[in-house]
Parts: sequence; C-alpha cells; structure tokens
Amino acid sequence: MPARLTLICHGATAATRASAFPLDEPIEDGVVDQAKRLGPSLRRWDRAVTSPALRARQTAEALSLNAVMHPALRDCDYGNWSGRKLADVQSEYPAEVAAWLSDPGAAPHGGESLVGLMLRVSGWMATRLHDNGHTIAVTHASVIRAAVVDVLGAPRESFWQIDVESLSLVDLRSDKRRWALRVSQ
Repeated sequence: MPARLTLICHGATAATRASAFPLDEPIEDGVVDQAKRLGPSLRRWDRAVTSPALRARQTAEALSLNAVMHPALRDCDYGNWSGRKLADVQSEYPAEVAAWLSDPGAAPHGGESLVGLMLRVSGWMATRLHDNGHTIAVTHASVIRAAVVDVLGAPRESFWQIDVESLSLVDLRSDKRRWALRVSQ
C-alpha cells in the first residue's frame, strides 16, 4: 500500500497578515470556520500530526483532526527576528536580510538556516517513506516549501519561488522508494 502525505499550512495569523516573523500566536478570527469547511474534503486518513505551534494545533483542531505533535514539523527558528515585521528588519539590517534571502546556509538572525530547516524536513519525510496509508500533517509554509524542494530535487535557492497560502494543501505520494508531488483537482 503506498503512502500518502497531505501537508496543510496552518490558518492565517496576525503575523502572516503583517508579513512578520511569527511567534507562537493563535489563528485569526474566522479561520476556524474556513478550516471547518475544508475538513470534509480531507476524507479518509490514517494518522494526523501537527507542529507544536499554537497556530498549527488550532488549525488541526478546527479540521477535526486528532493530531499528535511532532517537533520536526515546527516552523523555522527565526531567532531574534521573531515577532518583527520583515520590512522593519530589512530596514534595520538590509545586508543580513539580503544574505538570508540569497544564501540558504545563512542564519544572520541567530536562528535556524534554511539548509537546517530543509535537512530537518527531509529527514522527517524519509522516516515517513515506508508508511502505509494517509498521513495528514498540519504545519507551516516554510516546512511545506522545504518538503517541495526536497521532493522535486530542486536547488535550495528555489525555496523562495514557492508560495504557500494559509490552509493550502500539498499532496505527496510514496512508492516506498521516493516521494512524488501529486497535483489534482
């Protein structure tokens, strides 16, 4: 039986609306209703996991998933940029932001580099490769970008060319040897 992995981006938060580096903030008002409408489209699943972040746990709950927290699904650690708007950080530290956006190994914020994030996500996906059945994972845009880069074998620099909206789904399938991105209606 092939493995199926559906990655769902958590609902919108004040930080996502403000283009800010997140803290552990809750989802916005109205997101629960949006998620509840999405829930029935998920159909059958065998296991559900979620990032430990409040916004992901709240999204999983709104989707009626009895999800288990998994630390590998946590958002990128943005270090001392957490809680700040990107525009403000860019104004104060333009060279550091430029380095972060152009070099996946850079971590000028003192947190996790994108390479570190990608290795963490790739390792987690490798452990799921031989699963049977359907896993739903509620996580973050950064984790979903890292997963897509990994599945496609794309250059790490392509991370920023992937746009992930709140409550969007990415469907992956495994033949027990590799993951494949599945695009469907």
